[in-house]
Amino acid sequence: MSKIDEARSFLQAMGMPRAQQADLCCYSLLAMTGVTPENEWKDATNEWIRIHDILQSTSRNFNVKYAENSRETFRKQAMHHFRNAALTEDNGKATNSPNYRYRITEEALLLIQCIGSSTWEAKLAEFKAHHSSLVAIYASKKTMQKMPVNINGASLTFSPGSHNFLQKLIIEEFAPRFAPHSECLYVGDTIAKDLVKNVDKLEALGFEITLHDKMPDIVLFREDRNWIYFIESVTSVGPMDPKRIIEINEMTTSVRSGKIYITAFLDFKTFKLFSEFLAWETEVWIADMPDHMLHLNGDKFLGPRN
Repeated sequence: MSKIDEARSFLQAMGMPRAQQADLCCYSLLAMTGVTPENEWKDATNEWIRIHDILQSTSRNFNVKYAENSRETFRKQAMHHFRNAALTEDNGKATNSPNYRYRITEEALLLIQCIGSSTWEAKLAEFKAHHSSLVAIYASKKTMQKMPVNINGASLTFSPGSHNFLQKLIIEEFAPRFAPHSECLYVGDTIAKDLVKNVDKLEALGFEITLHDKMPDIVLFREDRNWIYFIESVTSVGPMDPKRIIEINEMTTSVRSGKIYITAFLDFKTFKLFSEFLAWETEVWIADMPDHMLHLNGDKFLGPRN
């Protein structure tokens, strides 16, 4: 029996749905365990791996090529279901992070290493007996990795990752200092997307929101000043450059509140990477220096300090 057929038999024995017994899923399992036509299941490992690595391994070891743009298919058809079955776990990074990785769980690895051996049936029965609890364990680990954040007096959680960590700092550190008494009308999440979206209030203020509009990462509204803060959380892309200002203005042509455009960075090093792209008449907040801001506003603030 070929290795791909053995992989399919394993997934079938695990009770995976028919769609999760497809070649794509079999090659994913083989790549994640490091099993090739030249070695055996007892040699399986569980190194951290990217979907890109799965594609490369499949091409190199089985001469089957998948296009790079098929990564999302691998993620949805194989990885999501493997995790639900307690076969795999991820390293807790944001899904759009280049450092996002998967691996076979330790419990599943012990089972996989028994494929074809005299202990296979017993190990399979043992794994299945604890299957539900293992799913709960890995779901719990995922929950523990999430970051709690207080938004408008409610406790919510961000998915893990540097982008969401910066958003947490914007809400909990920037807002009390520079947007006191403000209300969060919108904040995204790298996984949950629209974590907070007060459509009624946004439309009442004059926003023209469509499904195609890309909202800033965070929108705050300070009613006592009638100010709206548009804030981009930047760790790798998306500062308040001139193009971004135009995009926001197009969706807020009817907004009469004062508009403030802010780019937030985790540290000065990241700010320097984007400094030449920032639009004039915007503001900068750096989380490492939370009590200060940079104003790219020419002579607006020019003058002696008392």
